[in-house]
Amino acid sequence: MTRSERNELPPRHGREVGGSGLRTSEGQGTRPFRSFYTRALGNPPAVYGERIRWREDEAWRPMEPSRTKLGAALAKGLRDPRLGPGTNVLYLGAATGTTASHVADLVGPSGVVYAVEKSPRAFLKLLAMARRWPNVAPVLRDARRPQDYLGLVPMVGAIYADISQADQVEIVTANAELFLEDGGWLLFAVKLSSMGRELTGPARVEQVLASLQPGFRVVEQVSLEPFHRKHLFLTARYGVRDGAPRSAPSPRTSR
Repeated sequence: MTRSERNELPPRHGREVGGSGLRTSEGQGTRPFRSFYTRALGNPPAVYGERIRWREDEAWRPMEPSRTKLGAALAKGLRDPRLGPGTNVLYLGAATGTTASHVADLVGPSGVVYAVEKSPRAFLKLLAMARRWPNVAPVLRDARRPQDYLGLVPMVGAIYADISQADQVEIVTANAELFLEDGGWLLFAVKLSSMGRELTGPARVEQVLASLQPGFRVVEQVSLEPFHRKHLFLTARYGVRDGAPRSAPSPRTSR
């Protein structure tokens, strides 16, 4: 592809966030929300039709908020995605790899994204994406049974969860007990409508927050409206009390 055929990254998109391979720009015109881009670790073409921008010889991929819940959370004001270079991530519910590819961009070549997906059809597309993103390790397993991938996934510094199940909080907690380091981070796209009809929206949020205790301390939470209806996105730190990790080692760390 020649430079004349590329979509060049305008100067206003040039502010990098914390050296993490994430750039942002202010919303303009018909797009009132801020735009976010990840520096592509994999090779173009686009993963899900996103319009790749170029800055010199670097490809930058927009996080379309209607397609990726992490992009929606950032557009709605999430301050810190907690995914720095070198972070190993367990991704629950990776599907075809839309958001997993952005997570892989953020953690860079020294980090690994262990992408768990149970649907064989979606997994085939995830495999195709992983051929171009060398730091994505697809895992064909059910996130409800984390013991089934004990030998495939090490301890990690973060869990990203996007699982539309009524027991999504229990699934996250079970995986954290086996794989998440003390002081590690949870990024959780919660589908509130999956939690039953007997609770109202605010009651569902309260239930999620209460269910995550005492193992997690929630740091940020944002609604994903209007991009994803009845979804909440939160970040939480694991095994931390009063800002400090637990002093006693957890039995999770020995297998």
